[in-house]
Amino acid sequence: MYSEALHPSETRLVWPLHPPLKGFTPTMRAIPLGSTDETITDYCLGTMTWGTQTPEAEAHAQMDMALEAGIDVIDTAEMYPVNPVSADTVGGTETVIGNWNAKTAARRGEYKLATKVSGYNEGFVRPGQPITGATFTEALEGSLRRLQTDYVDIYQLHWPNRGSYMFRQNWTYAPKGDRAEILDNMRDVLEAARAAQTAGKIRHFALSNESAWGTAQWLRLAEEHGLPRVQTVQNEYSLLCRVYDTDMGELSFHEKVTLLAFSPLATGLLTGKYQDGAVPEGSRMSLTPDLGGRKTKRAFVAAQAYLEVAKTHGLDPVHMALAFTVQRPFAVSTIFGATTTAQLAHIIEGKDMVLSDEVMDALNETHRQHPMPY
Repeated sequence: MYSEALHPSETRLVWPLHPPLKGFTPTMRAIPLGSTDETITDYCLGTMTWGTQTPEAEAHAQMDMALEAGIDVIDTAEMYPVNPVSADTVGGTETVIGNWNAKTAARRGEYKLATKVSGYNEGFVRPGQPITGATFTEALEGSLRRLQTDYVDIYQLHWPNRGSYMFRQNWTYAPKGDRAEILDNMRDVLEAARAAQTAGKIRHFALSNESAWGTAQWLRLAEEHGLPRVQTVQNEYSLLCRVYDTDMGELSFHEKVTLLAFSPLATGLLTGKYQDGAVPEGSRMSLTPDLGGRKTKRAFVAAQAYLEVAKTHGLDPVHMALAFTVQRPFAVSTIFGATTTAQLAHIIEGKDMVLSDEVMDALNETHRQHPMPY
């Protein structure tokens, strides 16, 4: 056998975590929430299609299913839904979640809610405005209102003002900006985060689409000035996108910053549904043809190689891809999205899978043969 379900009482709570070698058996039950004494499950329900591709009733059913399965963290953002992002739909997903919160108020304490403030953009949320202490506070108030809750558990900066190498920008990335101005802005935002924490409106401060240098600066400023510490960072991570394994992986391990991994199925590429030119109706590729820059010839070749690994070892490719992301030396909660409850049920079926050393070796060898396909 190449996978097994562990006893529900088994947890993965102590830093540093064991490396993914013999005897390493992560489960969905619980991982550290950063450096705090709190935990989150290592599977996280994503919501970015709620309100467009996923109708409200279907989304609410997914909330019920996820909580019933033991998943206790839900991720969203003020700019959601996506596919595509539009100024007309900003805040729509938070509103859907808020309506669920309103009708099930007694359940709010059963899960941790993560949302994000949008960074500088030119078209949909506060166009032309970077994240500052003032916009941080403004955005938070809007999110709390739409989510119909008094607090957010994990409040994330969706992307840094200075830009980043995420979203396929790594191929032409050129660092820019004045260091002193960047650090002054970081401190301004951290001061706003402290005020929000003091007021009980956020529990934890977090980042997204951030680099090792950026994360290190946020951590340093927090330590030097007694400001909120970064507890999680939400970056892309999958079998097809393993940039995080290096500098960010080391930072996460030593600084106790938990990764919330987005796109663990590589926007569906790792499911196999797009192989041989297929574009299922209503799929992400049908709405965003280039999959955000991920649709390359090499990506399909790499995806096929991973599908062959799953086939060889008798594994479901979706379950294998998700299990890989949580079987790392640093703490990971993998954010999966499901357009339908049927997709969610399929994912939940594999939530306790643990990959054998043999499978992990095969995945790492495949990665060596097909590095960074997009």
